[in-house]
Amino acid sequence: MFAALDTVEPPILDLIVAKFEEGDKPWARERLPLVADRIRRRLGQLSARLGDADWLEGAFGAGNLMRVSVLLRLRPSGILDEFPGLSAYVARGEARPAYRRAFAAQRAVNAPEARDD
Repeated sequence: MFAALDTVEPPILDLIVAKFEEGDKPWARERLPLVADRIRRRLGQLSARLGDADWLEGAFGAGNLMRVSVLLRLRPSGILDEFPGLSAYVARGEARPAYRRAFAAQRAVNAPEARDD
């Protein structure tokens, strides 16, 4: 779980910040490719670690759940599609009943009617 948050997520969050928070800055055009390249390097390492396995730790567990959640943030960028093995990994994770239940529970908590605003 910590590897997902400490090694994979930071460059993905940088991409989101670069696009949405800094996208109007004059230097944003130069920064975006640098951030995307950092993500590709990290995904290359992760893809190599996954290899032909279904899951990174042998059996599906909390670490895989966290990684799938982090990698999903890349879907709009198209970068994840450049790594077919990781794309398949994410699809396998999303298809798991426990994963679907966890996301349904999260959506229920975040639903407007569930908040006391």
